[in-house]
Amino acid sequence: MDDTPPVMVIDDEAHLRITVGQTLELAGYQPQPFDNAQQALDNLDRDFSGVLISDIRMPGMDGMALLRELRQRDPDLPVVLITGHGDISTAVEAMREGAWDFLEKPFSGDQLVEVVRRGIEKRRLSLENRYLKAELEAQQSAAGPRLVGRTPVIKHLASMAQRISQVETDVLLFGETGAGKDLVARAIHERSARSAHPFVAINCGAVPESTIESELFGHEKGAFTGAVERRIGKFEYAQGGTVFLDEIESMPLALQVKLLRVLQERMVERLGSNTPVELNIRVIAATKIDLKAASETGEFREDLYYRLNVVTLPIPPLRERLEDIPLLFQHFAAVAASRSGMEAPPLDAGSVSALLAHDWPGNARELRNLAERYVLLGVTCDYRLDRLMEGSDSESGELPLPRQVELFEKQLISQALVRHQGRINEVCEQLGVPRKTLYDKLRKHDLKPDNFRQHDRESQP
Repeated sequence: MDDTPPVMVIDDEAHLRITVGQTLELAGYQPQPFDNAQQALDNLDRDFSGVLISDIRMPGMDGMALLRELRQRDPDLPVVLITGHGDISTAVEAMREGAWDFLEKPFSGDQLVEVVRRGIEKRRLSLENRYLKAELEAQQSAAGPRLVGRTPVIKHLASMAQRISQVETDVLLFGETGAGKDLVARAIHERSARSAHPFVAINCGAVPESTIESELFGHEKGAFTGAVERRIGKFEYAQGGTVFLDEIESMPLALQVKLLRVLQERMVERLGSNTPVELNIRVIAATKIDLKAASETGEFREDLYYRLNVVTLPIPPLRERLEDIPLLFQHFAAVAASRSGMEAPPLDAGSVSALLAHDWPGNARELRNLAERYVLLGVTCDYRLDRLMEGSDSESGELPLPRQVELFEKQLISQALVRHQGRINEVCEQLGVPRKTLYDKLRKHDLKPDNFRQHDRESQP
């Protein structure tokens, strides 16, 4: 694939098209000559990555009419108009209409190349911002809970969640507090054939041990003191859907025996009843500890662990996906702003630095809470994130400059790899670095181009 930036040259005079084309080619650009405006429009797509140069005076559609048409199609496209001595007033009008720049005849090759260079850079930034905005909007508008991020680790998680959602199997989620285990569980449910049926979440550590069996399995009237009527348990209520058992390590050992039987037989008996009720459910359990180690010490039943461990999905902590933090923060801020009827203020470089400097012990939950405070209270502290980050390291000082530079460099390279799907030539062109330099930086940051390529990869949810 040719990575040379394209430049459309539109003029009815052949000698000017040839002269401008030769100058651009020598400067490393790819000239695309056209003798009329309509022909250029027919060959222009929305993701055109270059600059358009057009003479003002042409038969048929002139340069001003072309500019107005292009402003309707793509206002971010840099358009350079060529003017004669008598067209200065027209050139001023063109700039007011949105032209990027103009060249007055006769112009030098250096003038031409400098105008094109600046236009190409502007177009690159415009397309990058368009890509990032579209990516965030796509993730925000996806059906069901969204797994927001661009790092290979979160894309792998999204791919696995999508794959698991299409098969009927129980799942064990493993991750730190606040990492998003409940979100992944809901994502699996919403993408499955069970999405029209209940998603029942139970925090095993929050239900009193004296009532948890009744909560899960239900009871008949008179089963125990205070059981004045029949009660349907959570498992039975979730019929056709999904039961999410959060903090399953907190479940009493005696109840783990009964849960094992429910998982194996897919039947439940209400307290005080001898009649089994068949269940059609998927069970997703979540834990923040190593259940295998807990089973070896007798803190968790070994047989239940192996029954749950059909498919285990690790949820990465936020510190292992630093490049996702700005995008994830903007997502949380947009949600909070929409809910409160406010606007989400943009992030500046200092705010991004503060986000990357924090170690996020509370993971995505902590980040979401900060984003909500930023939307609701940011104006009271001039939108200084470090003033809102209670107890964060950024309050006593930011990361050392070399570490900040390293993180930003890794983020920029990751963004380029994502945008170009791991194609090295295009990444080199965007970043303006030789291949050897790029490969050195890829090794430094442990980035593998194959992880960003789309072949043999399922579509993301």
